[in-house]
Amino acid sequence: MNRKSPYPAALVCLLSCALAIPFDAFALPDATGQRAGEVSRVIPAVSLTRGAKSLTANAKTPVDWQDVLSTQANGRARVSLDDGSVLNVGSDSSVKVVKHDAGAQQTDLEVTVGKIRSQAQKISQPSGKFEVHTPSGVAGVVGTDFYVGYDNNVMTVIVFDGEVKVCNLAGVCVAVKAGQITTVRNGDSNGPAAPSQANLSTLSEAVASTTLEAPPNLGQIHHIGKGTAIAIGVLAIIPIVVVPIVTTRGSGTPAPPPVTGCKPSPNCG
Repeated sequence: MNRKSPYPAALVCLLSCALAIPFDAFALPDATGQRAGEVSRVIPAVSLTRGAKSLTANAKTPVDWQDVLSTQANGRARVSLDDGSVLNVGSDSSVKVVKHDAGAQQTDLEVTVGKIRSQAQKISQPSGKFEVHTPSGVAGVVGTDFYVGYDNNVMTVIVFDGEVKVCNLAGVCVAVKAGQITTVRNGDSNGPAAPSQANLSTLSEAVASTTLEAPPNLGQIHHIGKGTAIAIGVLAIIPIVVVPIVTTRGSGTPAPPPVTGCKPSPNCG
């Protein structure tokens, strides 16, 4: 008597089971659930999206890989990453923590809208990186303090300390140093704008829009490079010095008395 081999039936069963399993199950392990850090402060309320779930973030709320932090008008958040880096998220912003491997010092963030100030720890690992991506380009740093804003298809990068490599999506890059600013527009293949010195109002706005404390005065701006601090100080002093001089001369006040000790002349009598 001829017996049918059981192998064809087993093969059919195996194929049926394989087709029933979603293709995504064969992909790389899901990074969700892997800790990146935690929320250290929020005002007044911030939402956190984790997969299909959305929850209200508070101080001590864990932040995992792939989590998205969203702020509304007047809402802000501070995130302490596990390597000691700090993220200050401004209002009307959406930031995704794609990856933060503290041991390997590899961090990837995505800003789809809004603004963020990153105070990154100095990277010592050969393969380490700290990058902030937007639809316009990417800012990559090695131990620095910098601001990234994205609005109306334009990415703005301001550096407070250290140096940032800013690239468009075509890979054209510029180096931005402390106190400088550059912009990248969507679809611009020419590359980022040439870095230039950021003016006082721009520096102040970048700091004020991403801080969770009361709006700082210029003498209380912390965590910026020495060069930037000097620039802010000089710019802050100029209006104080110039305005009184202009006002005094314009008010008809007599000119200063002549210098004494010189020989009689039309200018000294």
